Amino acid sequence: MDDYRSVNLAAWDERAPAHAASPDYAFQRFIDDPGFLSDVVRFDVPLLGDIKGLRGVHLQCHLGTDTISLSRLGATMTGLDFSGAALTEARLLAERANADVEFVQSDVYDAVGALGGSTFDLVFTGIGALCWLPDIQRWADVVAGLLRPGGRLFVREGHPMLWALDEEHDGLVVDYPYFERPEPLVDVDDGTYVATDTSFTHTMTHNWNHGLGETMTALLRAGLRITGLVEHDSVPWDALPGRMERLPNGEYRLTERPWRLAASYTLQAVRP
Repeated sequence: MDDYRSVNLAAWDERAPAHAASPDYAFQRFIDDPGFLSDVVRFDVPLLGDIKGLRGVHLQCHLGTDTISLSRLGATMTGLDFSGAALTEARLLAERANADVEFVQSDVYDAVGALGGSTFDLVFTGIGALCWLPDIQRWADVVAGLLRPGGRLFVREGHPMLWALDEEHDGLVVDYPYFERPEPLVDVDDGTYVATDTSFTHTMTHNWNHGLGETMTALLRAGLRITGLVEHDSVPWDALPGRMERLPNGEYRLTERPWRLAASYTLQAVRP
């Protein structure tokens, strides 16, 4: 497990240019329309509320589309990611979209030092981030170290029940761990989750699931107070191909009886 960072970094560095070129990340829309928001952040707006004037940091920001979207809602945003290739694309997009966003390269576990001990009104973590981390308690401690007193954590993430399903099976079959385990799930795939013709050479990634109770308990142990938990029947990608329908807001949910599956969740907490 010790090499998970280098294994995952190689995969993300290779995929970043293809992600930036894919229509799924809608770079041209960001450039052409100063009011355009990512589907993820647009979905989040009702629970995010008014963030004008807040100082925020987006952990594991990848290409920065959600970071720029939060900036367009009025927050002063910093994006942090461990992939230099992803941040190259994020900075180019921010420049072309005239977005005043700072980007910092760092592993999320090293974020407190990388950000110079700064504290923030808002810590944001988006879809598909926590699964790359082996230890949810270490992440929660980082979040606590980044929040000023009264500051808020906002997480929208794929539900651990969804991550535990075998997406290749015709039914809803639980085949992967729901709870965090020491050993990673090792995935080998020469593709990626966006529309692209690129075939990749760095095919291996390491990831972990974190039960909902484990994540909430980690935040409580870090001294935060849970203020909200909402489970959703949708996610912003086709997580179970052939069994999901695309909704008008860009989300996907089960075509048949979608109430069977909590597909994502929004978790909020504050530092007292």
